[in-house]
Amino acid sequence: MAALRRLTDDAGSAAMRAVNVTAVRPPLMVALFGTAAACVAVLVTGPSALQVAGAAVYLVGTVGVTVAANVPLNDALERDAATWPRYRRTWTRWNHLRTAAALAAAVLLVVD
Repeated sequence: MAALRRLTDDAGSAAMRAVNVTAVRPPLMVALFGTAAACVAVLVTGPSALQVAGAAVYLVGTVGVTVAANVPLNDALERDAATWPRYRRTWTRWNHLRTAAALAAAVLLVVD
């Protein structure tokens, strides 16, 4: 987002909307939801408490944040490009949380 912050509001908004359209492709969907399916399997089989915690962190912090926060923000930006300044700040905060959750989940899933 630092690079987009250097652009004018119109250019930043247009660039992010283009990224949002381009991102929804099979490789990202397989990575995001394939990992979610694997995490559900970990929750069901419960190989260890740390792995169950990692799976839960991924599902809530990565998939949950994506579905409940980032995607609705992307949809709002698509409807109204004028929301860009608020979008950029809010989306970035949620993205940092999502990134931290993914990292924490990865650590918990492999530590055991």
